[in-house]
Amino acid sequence: MASNFAARANQALMQSSPKWRLAIWLLLMLSASLWTLQLWQNGARVQSDILAMLPHLQQDKLTERALNQVEATLADQVYIALVAKDETTAIAAAKLLMQKLEADLVARGKQGALTDIRSADMQLGEALGQFYFPHRFKLLTEPQAKALANQDIGSLIEAATAQLYNAFSYANSNLLAQDPLLLFPANLLTLAPSSKVRASQGILLANQGDNVAAVVMAKGRESAFNPNAQLAQMTALTQGLDAVKQSYPDITVLKAGALFHALAATQTAKSEISILGLASLLGVIALVWLAFRSVMPLLLAIVTISSGLLLAVTFTLSVFGELHLLTLVFGTSLIGIAIDYSFHFYCERLSDSERSAKATVAYIFPTVTLAFITSALAYVGIGLAPFPGMQQVAIFCAAGLLGAYLTLILAYPLLASSRLPEGSRPLALAGTYLASLTQLSKRFTTPLGMGMFALVILVWCLVGVTKLTVDDDIRHLQQSPASVTEPENQLRQLLSGGTDNQFLLVRAPNEEALLQQLERVSPMLDTAITNQELGNYVSLSRYLPSHQKQDTAYHLQGKIYQTQIDTVLTSLGLDENLKPELQAAYLAAKTDYITPAAFFTLGAGKQLAPLWLAPLWLAPNGKATDYGAINDGDTLNDDGASADQGADYGAIVLLGGIQQIDALKARFAHDGSVQLIDKVADISAVMGHYRLLTLKLLALALGIALLLFSLNFGFKKAAVVVAVPALAALLTLATLGLTGSPLSLFHALALILVFGIGIDYSLFFASAQNHGKAVMMAVFMSACSTLLAFGLLAFSQTQAIHYFGLTLSLGIGFTFLLSPLILTTTLALTTNQLLTTKKS
Repeated sequence: MASNFAARANQALMQSSPKWRLAIWLLLMLSASLWTLQLWQNGARVQSDILAMLPHLQQDKLTERALNQVEATLADQVYIALVAKDETTAIAAAKLLMQKLEADLVARGKQGALTDIRSADMQLGEALGQFYFPHRFKLLTEPQAKALANQDIGSLIEAATAQLYNAFSYANSNLLAQDPLLLFPANLLTLAPSSKVRASQGILLANQGDNVAAVVMAKGRESAFNPNAQLAQMTALTQGLDAVKQSYPDITVLKAGALFHALAATQTAKSEISILGLASLLGVIALVWLAFRSVMPLLLAIVTISSGLLLAVTFTLSVFGELHLLTLVFGTSLIGIAIDYSFHFYCERLSDSERSAKATVAYIFPTVTLAFITSALAYVGIGLAPFPGMQQVAIFCAAGLLGAYLTLILAYPLLASSRLPEGSRPLALAGTYLASLTQLSKRFTTPLGMGMFALVILVWCLVGVTKLTVDDDIRHLQQSPASVTEPENQLRQLLSGGTDNQFLLVRAPNEEALLQQLERVSPMLDTAITNQELGNYVSLSRYLPSHQKQDTAYHLQGKIYQTQIDTVLTSLGLDENLKPELQAAYLAAKTDYITPAAFFTLGAGKQLAPLWLAPLWLAPNGKATDYGAINDGDTLNDDGASADQGADYGAIVLLGGIQQIDALKARFAHDGSVQLIDKVADISAVMGHYRLLTLKLLALALGIALLLFSLNFGFKKAAVVVAVPALAALLTLATLGLTGSPLSLFHALALILVFGIGIDYSLFFASAQNHGKAVMMAVFMSACSTLLAFGLLAFSQTQAIHYFGLTLSLGIGFTFLLSPLILTTTLALTTNQLLTTKKS
């Protein structure tokens, strides 16, 4: 059936005019060019965000919201530390940098690259004091609560007396009149997280050995992974830092933030695209020139590659609306694959110079078509991976192959009609190589020879595969250079470990239950810090005590204002007339609580609001809104908003300086209300799952190919054709094991391509008939161009691309060595059979 379809298609090709074919091809290329131009004008862009490549995790809605909140909170933040020998210089340098950044923001207005430029908020303590003071009867530190629970008013009176005689205390007559035991200042101090940093003159400071570091923070207006935004943000930063360096030349600058990682990734990708693409292109040009000694094959090779790249970009932008930089890096390998069709065409022309270009295309059409289909299906296999970036690679390369295939079928009959110079030498070399392989094959076609060959391959595969290890860590997708990571690590140490990507998600059915859960989790995290499992954490429990905790504090303070107020006033020498006012204020505070809704209206509260996840309410206009933080999460909005009553409340606890992630996970392993979200580990687990799935897909593809080729060649020959890439894949895995390279999803994806590309070689040799020299020359050139492309990818600084290129280089190399055996072994067996017949 397949052969009948190919025959009919081939006959239709022979009957069609080369001019009409060329006209159709030109129309297709023009349409693709105009459509691509339209897509660019409508906002298509180049994407460099490495996160855009990662698989989408299947999470419940609250977990997904938490992940989005953390990424939005931490993303696009820029941290600059100016390290000086003394505090005065550090502060002055930081103020100058902030002044320059703010001037740039004012000058550019809405086009300003960096916003929210800040260091320390000197008004923060005052604002918090004003907010919490009316709730002072609902607040107690642990020592205060313990003293009151033990009826130990005396210790609190002694502490208050000490404060009265302390020159640096918060005590004043106004405070004493409202808080005679001076309990509130201690509660206010507990709101400040323990940290190595301090503030002076509005600047955040930290000690670095004998030096002082002043920290300046800013937020990018646009994503740090947008190349244009990167340029604008780096320009603003560079100008500001240049001014600082001119005024304070001894200043050392430490930088941290996604901007610097994204910039390094962009520069690496651009460099690799330029170097690898240019090297691959030059290598292909040299191959074509050395083989055919003519300008026309060279020009048509460039046309074939260009048309492939054009359709690759067109299809990718049409499907995704953007083009990832890593797709372009992977896509440079397309140059080495798309040119294969041109090689096969011209090698057949060399072998039969009397045949026209139209006839040559018709001759190779069935094999080229089958090769295109199998290679395209291999790329579709890559597209089944849950990586948007790898899906782009699949679309990009499959569309690129389509462009090269259509160029061969439609443009070559007319454009490649000129005669070629004499090409006997390359064909003679190919023939000599085949003859040598045939002689070698004769030795192995005996039972003993075949047994020895099989034994060597079996031992190699068994030893190598048993030594294989796996590594699915997504951090291999992108590894920033030491020039980026080392300053960032130093700055993180200054900021008490900073904040990691892992965090806790605490959930509860209602607001009060959630606050109580947070209070239960905090002591566990304090213990983790003591055990050096964790450096620090940021939790709302520090700022939002539960109603239960506030009620407990209120009732404990009742011992002061209802039973011991006379003792307190007398002991501290305060006017007894304060008693009625204090008792009235205490009673009035009974129903007045600290609430999330009120706290999140503060400046500090707005910064911490992303850590609070109230159920999303659906307004009548259909817009989802987080009303939990506005209406206490338990009332409907006046305009008729409604919510999913089964939805959980959630809170994020940010973690920093994690030293023992497994120990932290173990602490909450049996607590269903607390979940340690580790996106890196989760995605790595998904990668491991899809690594296994991809290898199973490869086995399935081999089975389907065997069935498909059996329709054309019969089962025995089809089994040999499929056995070559299958054996090449096994030998590649064994070699990886023997060299100590761990197996990852990118190795598995590369093996899919080893099958897709390598099966082409087998197909051409299986269809070679009397044109073995032409096929050998074409396969040699094809393998060289593919090895140029993928071999160069093996030198990439990005480990994932390195793995991909290394595996493909090994796989294609083994396929090149094994595929001619389909022809030479057949010839050897035929010769042996003839000799045996003669003797008999």
